[in-house]
Amino acid sequence: MRARTDDSGFDGRRFGAAAGATVAALILLGMVLLVAMSNRARDAALERERHAYDVTLLVRTVDATLARSESALGRFVLDEDVRVSGNIYANEWRLAGTQIRQLERLVRRDPIQSERVGQVATLYQQRGSQLAQAALAASSGQGQGGLALFYTLSKGREGPGPELRAKLAEIASSERAVLRDSMEQTQFFSARADKLTDYLSWLGVLIGLAAIGLGVVAVQAVRQNYLARREADTLEQAVALRTQELSEANEALRTEAEEREIAEAQLRQIQKMEAVGQLTGGIAHDFNNMLAVVVGGIDLARRRLGGPKREVMHHLNNAMDGATRAAALTRRLLSFARSEPLLPERVLASDLVQGLKDLLDRTLGERITVRVDSRGEWPIFVDPHQLENALLNLAVNGRDAMEGEGVITIATSDITLAEGEIGDLPAGDYVRLAVADTGSGMTEEVKLRAFEPFFTTKEVGKGTGLGLSQIFGFARQSGGEVAIDSAVGVGTVVSLFLPRTYVEVAEVRMPAVFGGGRPSDFAGDHSGARILLVEDDPRVRSATIEALEDLDYQPIACANADEALAAFETQAFDLVISDVIMPGMTGPELVRNLKRRYPELGVLFVTGYVGEGEGEDLKGHEMLRKPFTVGALQDAVAAALNRAEVPSRAA
Repeated sequence: MRARTDDSGFDGRRFGAAAGATVAALILLGMVLLVAMSNRARDAALERERHAYDVTLLVRTVDATLARSESALGRFVLDEDVRVSGNIYANEWRLAGTQIRQLERLVRRDPIQSERVGQVATLYQQRGSQLAQAALAASSGQGQGGLALFYTLSKGREGPGPELRAKLAEIASSERAVLRDSMEQTQFFSARADKLTDYLSWLGVLIGLAAIGLGVVAVQAVRQNYLARREADTLEQAVALRTQELSEANEALRTEAEEREIAEAQLRQIQKMEAVGQLTGGIAHDFNNMLAVVVGGIDLARRRLGGPKREVMHHLNNAMDGATRAAALTRRLLSFARSEPLLPERVLASDLVQGLKDLLDRTLGERITVRVDSRGEWPIFVDPHQLENALLNLAVNGRDAMEGEGVITIATSDITLAEGEIGDLPAGDYVRLAVADTGSGMTEEVKLRAFEPFFTTKEVGKGTGLGLSQIFGFARQSGGEVAIDSAVGVGTVVSLFLPRTYVEVAEVRMPAVFGGGRPSDFAGDHSGARILLVEDDPRVRSATIEALEDLDYQPIACANADEALAAFETQAFDLVISDVIMPGMTGPELVRNLKRRYPELGVLFVTGYVGEGEGEDLKGHEMLRKPFTVGALQDAVAAALNRAEVPSRAA
C-alpha cells in the first residue's frame, strides 16, 4: 500500500512537470509570435521612415539646385563670366527638372503628395519660361533689360517662383510629419520588442531550471519506463529550439540598432542641408546689399560726370565703401570655411598686442579705455594680419556690448594645458590671448550659439554675425581653440589659445588689401621698373596696367603664361606680376619656369582665392589679394622689388 502511495506521488510530480513544460512551451511560442509581429511592424515603420527621408532629402536637393541655377543666371545677366555662368544656369535648371521627375516617381503611391509634385512640375515650367526671358534678354545684349527683368523676377513675392518654393516647403513639411509619426511607431514597437525579449530571457531561465528538474525526474524514473525518458528527451529538444529562436531574436535586435544608426546619419545630413540653405540665404542678402551700393554709386557718378566734382566723388566713395565691405565679407567667409590660405609667421603675441593698442585707441573712441597686460614670452606661428583682425573684432564686439563706454583689457600669457582641458586641444604649451570687457555679458543660450554663422544679437544693419565665426575658423585653422567666459551684467572674456612654436622665419608676406604698408617695409625708389603683368581677365588686366603706369612703372600685359614666356624672349623685366589660377599653365608653374632662367627676377602673386595644394608654391614671394587699391598695389610692387634686390646685394 505504501509503495503505491509513493508511486502515485511520483506520477503526480511527473504529470505536473509535464503540464508545466507544456504551458511554458505554449507561452514561449506565443511570445515568439508577438516578437515576430512587433519586428514586422517595426520594419514597416522603418520603411516609412526611409521613404520620408528620401523624399525630404530630394525636395531639399531640388530647392538647392533651383537656387544655384537662379544664382548663376544672376551672374549671367550681370555679365560676370558669361559663358561659364550661362552654362551653369542651364545645366542646373535641367538637373532640377530631372530631380522633379525623380520626385514624381518617389511619391507615386501617395495621391496627395503626387498631386503636389505635379503642381511643382507645372510651376517649374512656368518659372523656367520667366527666367528664360531674362537670359534671352541678357544674351541678346538688350542693355540692362536682362538685369531689370531678373531683378523683377527675383524680388517678386508672387508668381511661379515663390509658389514653387512654397509648394516644395509644403511637400517637405508633409514628409516631416510622416517622419515623426513613423519614428514614434518605430520607437514604440522597438520598446515592445525589447520588453518581450526580456520576458523571453526570463522564461528561458525558468525553462532551464525546469530542464534541470526534469533531468532529476528522469534519473529517478530510469527504472520506471522508457516512455518517461523519451518525454524528457523531447522536452530538452524543445528547450534547445526555443533557445535558438531567442538567439535569432537578439541578432534581429542588433540589426535594428545598426539600421537606426543609418537613419540617424541620414537625419543629420538633412539638418546639414538645412544649415547650408540658411547660410546661402544670409550670404545672398549681404552681397545683394553691397552690390546695390556699388552699382548705385557707380551709376550715379556716371550720370553726374558733367556736374560738380564733389557729387561725383561722393558717389564713387560710396561705391568703394561697398566694394570694401564685400571684400571683407569674402575674407570672413573663407576664414570661417577654413578655405582662405593662412600666411603664418613667427609672432610674439605680447609685441603684437602692444603695437595694436594705438589702433584700438583710435578705433574704439575716447570713451573706451584700452588696457594691455603682456606677460607671455613664448612665440606663436600664425598669420599676424588674421590675428590682428580677430583681436580688433573682439574689441569692437566688447565696445558694442558696453554701449560705447567702459574698459577693454587685452592680456597675453603663457599656459600649459592638459589633454582636453580646453576643447579638443592636446596637452602642451599654449599662448593665451584674452579680450575682456565690462559689458552686458551673454546668456547661456547666446553663448551656445555665439559661433554660428550669421547669428548676431545686434540690430539689423549693425553686424553680419560672422565676426566670432571668423575667429573660430582662424583659431582652429591655426591649431588652437576659442573659449568664452561670460556672465550677464558682469562682462565677457573671449580667449584664444594658440600653440607655442619654435619656427624662426616666416616665408610669405601679404600686404594689406585696402591700405598702404609701413614705409619701413616698402621703402625704395623703383620708378621706371620694367614689369610684366600676366592676367587672364581683360578688365582686371586693363585696370592694373593703368595703375602701374600712374605709378611711373613700365608695364607690359600678357593674357596667359605662353605670351609671358614669349615676352621674355624679346626683353628683360625686373618684376613679373602673375595671377595664381589661370587657364593652362598656372601662375606658380610659370614662375618656376622663369626662376630657372632668371633667378634674380622679382615675383608678385595676385589672387582672389588660393585652394589647397598651392601654398608651398607661394612661399618666398609677395602676394596681393583681389580686390586691391592702387596704394596696396604700390606697396606690394615695392616689397617684391625690394625682396628681389636682397639676394643680389648678398651676392
